[in-house]
Amino acid sequence: MSGTRQLARSVALAGLVALACQSLSAPRGLAGTSWQLVEIQSVDGTTVRPDDSAKYTLAFAADGKVAARADCNRGAGTWTSDGASQLTFGNFATTRAMCPPNSLEPRFWRDLSFVRSYLLKDGRLYLSLQADGGIYVFAPLGAPTSQKGDPQ
Repeated sequence: MSGTRQLARSVALAGLVALACQSLSAPRGLAGTSWQLVEIQSVDGTTVRPDDSAKYTLAFAADGKVAARADCNRGAGTWTSDGASQLTFGNFATTRAMCPPNSLEPRFWRDLSFVRSYLLKDGRLYLSLQADGGIYVFAPLGAPTSQKGDPQ
């Protein structure tokens, strides 16, 4: 019986370790949430706003998958978090339609690969790019995106 109990304990422990590792890879604060782009803040003080926030979106699934829209294209990829407020995206498989001139689409896809951390504050999602590359500010999908004092 001793061997059977030890085996049962080992199996239970392995299950707990797997569950703990899975919890670390997908932060609960983002799982199941969907966001639309409000603005991109650069370190030089410039701010870029999309012509339509609903054209630039991220939807985080609990299983570590992410669905995205960048103007006229859509994509699917993965996301992970190896610690508090840390966030990285895997490669995205995207459609390749030609978006209108001045679209933020190429910049959006490029910058997602440089995201290193996130902050949830006052109902907004802030994605920070590595090496002070800027901050992407998102509001919940479907919510008004202008802030008090912002021109609409």
